[in-house]
Amino acid sequence: MKDWIIYSIGFLAQILFSSRLIIQWITSEKQRKVITPKTFWLLSLIASFLLFIYGYLRLDFSIMLGQSLTYFIYIRNLQLQGQWQKFPKFIQYILIGAPILIVLFYYNNNKIDLELLFKNEDIPMWLLVLGIVAQVIFTLRFVYQWIHSERQKISTLPMGFWVLSLIGASMILTYAIIRKDPVLFVGHLFGLVIYARNAYLIRQSND
Repeated sequence: MKDWIIYSIGFLAQILFSSRLIIQWITSEKQRKVITPKTFWLLSLIASFLLFIYGYLRLDFSIMLGQSLTYFIYIRNLQLQGQWQKFPKFIQYILIGAPILIVLFYYNNNKIDLELLFKNEDIPMWLLVLGIVAQVIFTLRFVYQWIHSERQKISTLPMGFWVLSLIGASMILTYAIIRKDPVLFVGHLFGLVIYARNAYLIRQSND
């Protein structure tokens, strides 16, 4: 597949990720506290799907791992906000089954070509490890958010979410610079500013 098509998919995903942050940020600034609008999780779900495809086309396991771990957390938050139930049943089945179908579609002789993913000549092992660790930390923010929301029985974005966002995004930004990946670089550079601002708003509201 041509590079411009692959990068277009990646940039579209990052535009959607950035849009969710802008909407969340504007809503929070108006309320002077951190708010989680319904569109945040919907845009997250669509963007995650696209970025997973981008990761595979780029043969970048760390990107695929990060999106796989958060995809169903986005769905769970939509459930907690009462939005998932409003989706037509066939849309729900498509969204839940899509990640599985993508993996099955890319089977190579009835098995996933793991060697191709883990032995990409453009990504040395130490860089792949950095990317995976960065994605795991970045993903843990949603695991933390999910556990916190389950306890509160309401979808919220607590301080720990933004702290993990700052740490994970900084590491991914480093990975993107070394990897020379413009999609990851642009997306996470922009995100760092909003993560820091939300952490400030929470700290200010707690004082």
